[in-house]
Amino acid sequence: MIQKKIIKKHPLAIRWFHWINFPVLGVMIWSGLLIYWANDVYKIGFGSTTLLKFFPTSFYEVFKIPYRLSEGMAYHFLFMWLFFLNGIAYVLYTIFSGEWKLLMPNRKSFKEAWQVLLHDLHIRKSKPPQGKYNAAQRIAYSAIILMGIGSIISGLAIYKPVQLLWLCNLLGGYKMARIFHFALTIGYVLFFMVHLMQVILAGWNNFRAMVTGFEVKKQIKDTGNVSEIPDAE
Repeated sequence: MIQKKIIKKHPLAIRWFHWINFPVLGVMIWSGLLIYWANDVYKIGFGSTTLLKFFPTSFYEVFKIPYRLSEGMAYHFLFMWLFFLNGIAYVLYTIFSGEWKLLMPNRKSFKEAWQVLLHDLHIRKSKPPQGKYNAAQRIAYSAIILMGIGSIISGLAIYKPVQLLWLCNLLGGYKMARIFHFALTIGYVLFFMVHLMQVILAGWNNFRAMVTGFEVKKQIKDTGNVSEIPDAE
């Protein structure tokens, strides 16, 4: 007989920090584009040859980005504080609640993360060790915290390059601080894309757990023995 069991997974605080951070970071990226338009110097290439430019004029026109520099700065500097406070609250919560033990990678994480990747690509059939978070998730979630710290530091350096000259110099000067800030933004976009793909692959049960805090596990009960049915891939 198949039974369903409701299991608590994500505490309220983790869910709140997650859902607050998602739109805040989205506004930060959008407003950052409005600012970047005024000095869009970055490209991939060599010498005078450009292989890829961030971003083409058509991109700016489609999303109505040109001539909105002051608007972008106003939104960016406002939501910067929301991003900062939410991040600080999240880190403090994980420390004092003990959640950090579930999030921090260990010495086996990089090997197991490779196994997770092979499983997701359907090259490896069996699932690697899986706790509340798998090895790839622990590495990714720990990295995103470091990226957040890097964004705040580099953002302050380019926001107040004169007042915080020491910080700007620590990052290699204004230009290097801006490159660092821009590279982290690209990292967030890539993280979003991979994260959304993983959510889709994991299915509704995983998404529901981040909304309600609970997930539903199916179990087979046979003559007193209970065995769990693996989640559908």
